[in-house]
Amino acid sequence: MSEAVSFSPDPLNVTDQAVAKVRSLLEEEGSPQLKLRVFVTGGGCSGFQYGFTFDELVAEDDTLVEKGGIQVLVDAMSYPYLVGASVDYEEGLSGSRFVVNNPNASTTCGCGSSFSI
Repeated sequence: MSEAVSFSPDPLNVTDQAVAKVRSLLEEEGSPQLKLRVFVTGGGCSGFQYGFTFDELVAEDDTLVEKGGIQVLVDAMSYPYLVGASVDYEEGLSGSRFVVNNPNASTTCGCGSSFSI
């Protein structure tokens, strides 16, 4: 008889491009203890929007994701909106930016920074 295995999905996938950019920014800043915080706020043209900031403090209810030597934080309020999403870093004609590819979003706006569930 085989035993069932349970697992939780990664709360957030961080691409290699995003890891490389965060590493580069941390080196420029000279603060390796900084962590990339990804969050969701109300607003934007589709109802919610993504935000990114660097933070030294880890709150008790934060989820911490480690990849490639960097740390990414997600607060408890944003967590349900970001489970299974992917953080990437893109460089293109419209500029360079971190982006979230979110399978939970039912619609997104043209700029890619706002969404609805």
